[in-house]
Amino acid sequence: MPTAPTLAALAVVIRDDHVLLVQRRNEPDAGLWGFPGGHVDLGETALDAAVRELAEETGVRARALRYLTNIDVIVHGPDGTLRHHFLLAVVLCAYPEGDPVAADDALAAEWVPVMDVMRNRLACSRHVDDVVAAAVEALARA
Repeated sequence: MPTAPTLAALAVVIRDDHVLLVQRRNEPDAGLWGFPGGHVDLGETALDAAVRELAEETGVRARALRYLTNIDVIVHGPDGTLRHHFLLAVVLCAYPEGDPVAADDALAAEWVPVMDVMRNRLACSRHVDDVVAAAVEALARA
């Protein structure tokens, strides 16, 4: 049973009306599509972790722009006991180069049309559509 939330970072990369998503290999959300990301190492910022995890999971290199939002993922077992609690720092990233190739704990990595996410055409983790909408809005204001 966890005694504290685990800090993780997600990398949100949008290019030409497409968002880079990975299909998760591991729980929570195994088999679902979501943003590349993972644990923040001790002494590492969430901004740096998002960029590192993006490269490890997809081979895509990016530059962290800013924090976009935070998401709590709290998972209880069938008996009601707490199984996982992640605090996800969502990082908006700029795409400079690289074609996505699934690696590390990703089953697949693809550029997905933003409209496919917004219209629920893909089995995604919770909040992916909300985060994509926030990212598109943030980039439009930039």
